[in-house]
Amino acid sequence: MDTLLKNKAMNEAPKTTKEVTKKVKVESYDIARSDETLDLAKDLAKFIKDNKLTTNVQGKEFVNVEGWQYAGSRLGIVPIVEHVINVSSPEEMKYQAKVTLFDLRHGTTVGAGFAVCSNKESGKKFYQEFAIMSMAQTRAIGKAYRNCLAWIIRAAGYEPTPAEEMDYNTNTVAVAAPAPVAAQPVPAMQVLPAEAPAATVDAPAAAPVQYATAAHKEEIIRLLNHPVITRPEKTKMLLNINRLDEERAVQAIAKLRKAIDDRENVEKVAA
Repeated sequence: MDTLLKNKAMNEAPKTTKEVTKKVKVESYDIARSDETLDLAKDLAKFIKDNKLTTNVQGKEFVNVEGWQYAGSRLGIVPIVEHVINVSSPEEMKYQAKVTLFDLRHGTTVGAGFAVCSNKESGKKFYQEFAIMSMAQTRAIGKAYRNCLAWIIRAAGYEPTPAEEMDYNTNTVAVAAPAPVAAQPVPAMQVLPAEAPAATVDAPAAAPVQYATAAHKEEIIRLLNHPVITRPEKTKMLLNINRLDEERAVQAIAKLRKAIDDRENVEKVAA
């Protein structure tokens, strides 16, 4: 009896990964049908909003790579990392990544994207090597999807550029050409002095925004590398680190230190 059951189980078990893949039904929208892609745009807009998968840059919403991956998965299109190459020099840590997009339903490659990440970029001077390599890969995934699906993201009501790519494009101009104050959340300290006469509004004596120093960023990155800080918390902070002014940088450091102390105390109590 045991032998019969074992033989039956072996006959019913898939022999190869290929056989398993053939049996998987890819439930997705058809990119060739406009009515289905419009339905996807509505579904995508809700998913991105509900899960807060955007980054605000100068008043515009850019979708994070997770949102692009969701759009691709609903079309049966998945990213495949072809390579991540170390192209560093003695003066620079730099990685290049290539990602291709594979259509599961048709078994074909439908797109590709290249990207790089370097510690010479503003705000990345103190990044560890794995973070530089990982960001190159993340950017390449977003770039590949952008080349193929930018119009669907636009139809969903968002900017057709991955947030990580915007971070890359704006890194070198963050200090040289800061965004207007009106386009960014205004720190509380800047709206306190109500006693100034109304005529001073037009005066050209407004103090320029003092962005976070390299020392501030180094301390933030050091604290973010602590084991008790979660990956989503780290990602969110790193995406916005170049837009912090000095006051908010100091506040961020204080909050990180408190979070680390609180979580370490909880772990000690639990132990």
